[in-house]
Amino acid sequence: MEVLAALIGAALVGAVLLSAVKTVVLPRNSQSIITRSVFLFVFALLGRLSNVAKTYSARDRILALIAPIGLLVLPVVWVILVALGFTLLYWATGVGGFDDAFHLSGSSITTLGFAPAESLTHRILAFSEATIGLIIIALLITFLPSLYGAFSRRETHVTQLEVRAGDPPSALEFLLRHYRIGWLDQLDSYWLTWESWFADIEESHTTFPMLSLFRSPDPRRSWINAAGTILDSASLTMAVLPQQATGSAAVCIRAGFLSLRNIADIYGVNYDPDPQPHDPISISRKEFDEVVRQLAAVGCPVTDDQEQAWTDFAGWRVNYDTVLLTLAQITSAPVAPWVSDRSAVSHQQPRISRMGRPRG
Repeated sequence: MEVLAALIGAALVGAVLLSAVKTVVLPRNSQSIITRSVFLFVFALLGRLSNVAKTYSARDRILALIAPIGLLVLPVVWVILVALGFTLLYWATGVGGFDDAFHLSGSSITTLGFAPAESLTHRILAFSEATIGLIIIALLITFLPSLYGAFSRRETHVTQLEVRAGDPPSALEFLLRHYRIGWLDQLDSYWLTWESWFADIEESHTTFPMLSLFRSPDPRRSWINAAGTILDSASLTMAVLPQQATGSAAVCIRAGFLSLRNIADIYGVNYDPDPQPHDPISISRKEFDEVVRQLAAVGCPVTDDQEQAWTDFAGWRVNYDTVLLTLAQITSAPVAPWVSDRSAVSHQQPRISRMGRPRG
């Protein structure tokens, strides 16, 4: 029994250290089962609670707590598991009963020293446990600034988009405003800016999957709505405005759908990695024609070949349609045209089966 207890205790401590390294230190998406389980539990609990709320603002206040509470619960779980693991190690090496072993473990991991270790073996274990506790604290101190730094970079662009695309943002409003102020010819640099934004959120949201669940300070905004607005704006530009159809817009679209796909992989989203241009999309031909009509009504230089324009737009949109709408549903994004307004009929919180686990 002592040998089995020692093996289980060592395994628990090792699992926590591996979880901490994968979650905080390793710069890639390699979340451990502990981290994933904690966030899945918090997501499921608050997600169900939010579904009872009668208004979106009430739901948003509840959903905004998912990521912060998950970050608070995770180190608590780490400390509990380390304390339990060392309790088994102390008991296996002869520290009286289980309650005495737990007493010594609690004293060591908190570095309070109210239960002195008697033998050399127990002192080594006590120092090791105290060191692990301090390492967990140090990792969290360095982890949170990195996390909130990535969040701040993301939200800066999301906030700025309101000036150019309205509230809620839409691709139609984006193009109309740029035409009215004479900036259609200056969109190239803007596509390059958002190409960099997509690269940034791909790196940060796959390394720290909980970032996807951090909601914007303003409940009317959402990073996924911003992403959809930019992708649709670039797609409409490529399809409808031939004079502004440039390589930078095409590159922005590709950067965007690859980024969203990699983030969607974390949640186990099913999508076609190689869709065909004529595959169905969530945007109807009638909706597309209405957007073209409104652009033409204000004098935008739209193409005369509307059939080809629809084919081109659908061919771009099909690359990100599924992942965009699914991520909008997962994050319960506020309603925005062509994104979260069609992501789920009931707008209920979906079930996530594998947060933090790479696809395949």
